Amino acid sequence: MKGSVYNILKARFLVNEDASRNWKFIVFLIFLAMLMINNIHRYEKKVFRTLELAKEVKEYRSEFVDRRSELMKLKMESTISSKMEQRGIVPSSVPPKKIKVITETKN
Repeated sequence: MKGSVYNILKARFLVNEDASRNWKFIVFLIFLAMLMINNIHRYEKKVFRTLELAKEVKEYRSEFVDRRSELMKLKMESTISSKMEQRGIVPSSVPPKKIKVITETKN
């Protein structure tokens, strides 16, 4: 047990006669580690982008609600009549009458 730990610390498995097999495995492990780091980095970029887009959607939604409420206020009859009074146009005091058009038919 003591000798095997000592051999590992001295890295004798890298200089033996069958060290090429060990080196291939080590290179493979390094490649897998680099691949995993790259995948984690891409995943985190996507998560941050998703959070950024969600925040942007919330801002747009609140802006939409604000604009819609402004539009509702502008469409109110009292708002329109007050703006027209500034221009000298007042609402009619006489209600509108319905006009009926009767066409004559030939017999």
